[in-house]
Order: sequence, then structure tokens, then C-alpha cells
Amino acid sequence: MLEVIQSVAALILTLSILVTFHEFGHYWVARMCKVQVLRFSVGFGKPIYLKRGPAPADVPVPDDQVVQSRSNQKLEGTEFAVAAIPLGGYVKMLDEREGFVPDDQKHLAFNRKPVWQRIAIVAAGPMANFLLAIVAYWLLFATGISGIAPILGDMSDESMATKAGLVSGQEIIAVDGERTQTWADVNLELFNRLGDTGDIIITVLEPGTTGFSTSPYPSSAGVDYRIQIDNWLRGEDEPRPASNLGLRLQYPATPAVLGLLLDGKPAIRAGLQVNDRITAIDGVEIVDWAHWVEIVQANPAQTLDMTVARTLDNKQVQTLSILVTPEQRELGGKVTGYVGAGVAPVEFPPEMQRTVSYPFYTALVPAINETWSLTTFTLRSLGKMITGDISAKNLSGPITIATVAKDTAKSGLEQFVRFLALLSVSLGVLNLLPIPVLDGGHLVYYLFELITRKPVPLKVQVWGLQMGMFFIVGIMMLAFYNDLMRLW
Repeated sequence: MLEVIQSVAALILTLSILVTFHEFGHYWVARMCKVQVLRFSVGFGKPIYLKRGPAPADVPVPDDQVVQSRSNQKLEGTEFAVAAIPLGGYVKMLDEREGFVPDDQKHLAFNRKPVWQRIAIVAAGPMANFLLAIVAYWLLFATGISGIAPILGDMSDESMATKAGLVSGQEIIAVDGERTQTWADVNLELFNRLGDTGDIIITVLEPGTTGFSTSPYPSSAGVDYRIQIDNWLRGEDEPRPASNLGLRLQYPATPAVLGLLLDGKPAIRAGLQVNDRITAIDGVEIVDWAHWVEIVQANPAQTLDMTVARTLDNKQVQTLSILVTPEQRELGGKVTGYVGAGVAPVEFPPEMQRTVSYPFYTALVPAINETWSLTTFTLRSLGKMITGDISAKNLSGPITIATVAKDTAKSGLEQFVRFLALLSVSLGVLNLLPIPVLDGGHLVYYLFELITRKPVPLKVQVWGLQMGMFFIVGIMMLAFYNDLMRLW
């Protein structure tokens, strides 16, 4: 129950920050364009908090009175609201299309403003999200972003990476020419190639080479290796690019101690618990975590007798024999075993860690580059999802966001801010899609008006609104369904 409460709290906090920045972008530019904002709401539904600001200065206000129009309608200040459903927000502006506006207030209506001002107001929301991401990365790069050095560990002789010539001890410094200073960078660049055909170029430095970690660009001393791909992992439900290529991160000695158990999966069903140490399987001594994973993956649907060392509350160690049957799943075109367990965190030695940092006054440039990279990555991923190169099952909804937000918050401020920046970019990109109901759909209408000097017919706008709403609801239902499937 506590986990659920923490996840919900993390979701509300995350979405509230993102929505507030997004809607403030609309609000601020609207005020700059002298448009009367009727309500600034974080969340939908009935307000649980409501505060009204002063009446706009553009309309003469009699002493101690609210502006009264000839139609006996009141023009008051902006309502600032926090609503009960924290899954979005909105800025409601004075607009003749949504109701009667008296003559003495029409100069404050959104629809009366020049088309370039309306474009600016609509675009300001997504731009605020991109700005939030830039500021977040600026602070992160100025203080230092930590990560694990992308140094290769032992790899299978049959893996694509080994066949290409890659060996243990090499450090990946670039993928397809893009600098990779941490293992997370490597994974991001590999995800960019999902569904592609061609060569993945892995640039590495040989063991013992020094001085490469301080440069933001690939070293000229690096050696290129090519891995040929063909419709690589196209349509895979849970793609793991690095694992598919056989790329394995070099880990310090990692005992087979369980740190995470997924609900409903074989490990927890069999009775395994967090902090259990797996010492043997079918009488074979387990060397480390990788050894345990190798045996589990090699035995799908086969019952394994696991010898477990469990530390009790009184510090005594109890030895147990627990039967676990890994379920089958497809990974990289092969059927492997899966029990739904993760390793307990291990401390990486300093030589296996990387901290990427810049002076405060120069950190803005890599922050902009990082935001741009995530923007293009999001757009490419959406495009590949449409073409089927990436499975729609990878689409995530509020449950996944809540879970990740909770986990990143527990991992520390740095991880939470990075997750917030990633979501902010995603929100900005999604809102710019040319779908009616979203900011991008409105921008299409206004660009049409700018070119033709005629507004889009109202019937077309209404039809587009209905279709856009239908599409967005469908996407939300799909994302929510995917979330539920991950839980089950």
C-alpha cells in the first residue's frame, strides 16, 4: 500500500511541475499579447483550490467595483485553480467562439488578436517544456552528471559484438559518431537504430588508453567496429539493443543477491524474497549474478532447484531449497527463461564511474544539445512506432510514469531531475504533433490562416476537434492497457 501511495505522490508531483510550466508558457505570452486569461488550472475537474487575481488593467475599473459591461456580464481577474484530476491542465482565455463577449471587452479576446500572436500563445506551452529541460540539463551539467563507464565485460563467443571483433576491456566512446560517455549514452544511441538496416559503428578505445573521458567528442585514437543489422529488433515488444548485440557492461564482482522482484512473476510466486542470495542451482555453485542469469535464461519452462541463503531478522542465515520455473519469453529472436528478478545494487569503484560536468557558463551548450538529441530521438521513435519498426507496446501511460518517478525520486535528486527533463521534452514534442485538440493542431490551423489569410472554417475545426479527441482518447487507452499488461 505504501508503494502505491509513493507512486501516486510521485506522479502528482511530476505532472504538476510539467503542467505548471507548460500552461505558464501559454499564460505569460497571452498576457504579453494583452489577452484576458479567465482561468489558469493545474488539473481537470472540480477545483480544490481557487484564487482570483485582480481585474485586467486594460479595462477601467471603478473604485472597489468589478468591471460591469453593457450586457451586465462581469470581467474579473484570472482564476488560479488546482483541480482534482492531476493529469493535465489548461489556460482558458476570453474568446468569442466560446461565448458572448461584450463590445468593451472584445479587444481582450484571443480570437481578435493577429494570427502571429495566436501562434505565439499556442506555441509558448511546448516551448516552456523545452526551456524547462534545457535549464534542468544546464544545472545537471554544471554540477556533474554521474554514470557508469561504458567498459565492455565478458561477452559470448556467439554474440554479434564478439563476431565484429569487440573484446572485453574496451571502452565505447561513440556509437555512429555520437559521443558516449556513460553506459546510458550507449543505450540511447542504440535505441535510435531500432528497426534499421545497415551498419552500427561502435568506436572504442583499447584497454589501458587514458585521457579520453575528459573530451566531449570521440577521440581520434578510437577504433571503429561495424555490426551489420537488418530490420533490427523491428516490432520487438521489449527491445534490449545492447543485450541483443551481445554488449555486456563490465561489472564489479556482483553476488547473486536479489534486489527487485516483480509482482506475479515466477521468482516471487516461488517464494523468493528481496536480499535472498542464490548460492547454487541444481547443485551447481553460482559464481555471481551473471552466472545465475545465464542459467535462468538457458532454462525456459524448466524447474530449477535453487539453494538460497536468507538472512533472518535475528541476523542468522537460513539455507532454503526453492523450486523456480522460469517463464518463456522471446529476447533477440531467441526463447529465454525469465523469472522477474533484479540484482541488488552494487557499488562501482571510482575507475568504473564517469562524471560529465562543465563550467557553469559553458554548460548551457551541452544542455541545449542534450535537449535537441532527446527531441529528435522522441520524434524518430514516434515515427518508427507508426511504421511498425517499434512496437506500440512500448507506449507508456500514467502507471509506468508513476513507477519510474517514484524509483528515480528514491535514487536521488539527480536522477529525478533527469527523468523530469526527459518527460518535459516528451510533453513538448507530443503537444506539437499536428493533431487537433493539441497545440500542434491549433498551430496548423493558424498557419493555414497565415498563408490563405482566411480562418479555417468552423465546421472543419469542430470535425478536427472530434477526430483529434477520438485519437487522443484511443492513445491514452492503449498506453493504460500497456501499463496494466506490464503489471500482470
